[in-house]
Amino acid sequence: MNTITRLFEVAAKADRVGLTVTRVGLVVVLVWIGGLKVYKYEADGIVPFVANSPLMGFFYADAGNYKSHMNPEGAVVPANQAWHEMNRTYPFALGLGSVIVLYGLLIALHPWLPQAAAVGSFLVFVMSFVTLSFLVTTPECWVPDRGGPEHGFPLLSGAGRLVIKDAIMMGAALVTMADSARAYLRTRTERTVLTRQIDQGSFQGEPERTVPVDSSTTQVSTL
Repeated sequence: MNTITRLFEVAAKADRVGLTVTRVGLVVVLVWIGGLKVYKYEADGIVPFVANSPLMGFFYADAGNYKSHMNPEGAVVPANQAWHEMNRTYPFALGLGSVIVLYGLLIALHPWLPQAAAVGSFLVFVMSFVTLSFLVTTPECWVPDRGGPEHGFPLLSGAGRLVIKDAIMMGAALVTMADSARAYLRTRTERTVLTRQIDQGSFQGEPERTVPVDSSTTQVSTL
């Protein structure tokens, strides 16, 4: 029983380590996934999500006709790639990837600029919320009806299983945002106290000032 208790005690002290792992994980995922947007296969893969989103579909020139121009991952179909060029698929992916990488770099600034990291985490929370909305707007998130009994809600397709994981990223972003905000407020409070100490002349225990006495003007009276 004592061994089990000790294990729980160790687990109870792992929150700081867990927070660091969470922050590093966010940075790695954001920079990696954002960086992949320079590749055409990745840009092709996000087309169904963007084309069906009322918040993002306007970035494409011909969002309504994407289904007949989808490329399997790794495949090179020149005609489809030409359509994606016309559709602005690749420039949009580059822009989106740059934003995602920026979010990751902002979170990585936590040790030096916690206020920037807090903003980055908040932006990731918003991004994850938008991503989760794809479950509502993107038909490809659900197993299609191809004659079998298993299709539709709640049977997530590969795309849907990818999207639902953003619920974890959303929670992680909230945790890191709160931690970075606390770090910023703590640093700000320490600076305020230090400034007050300097203004009051009490910084580092400054000795009390004394006024020298001129012995020639000192009068001694006796009774």
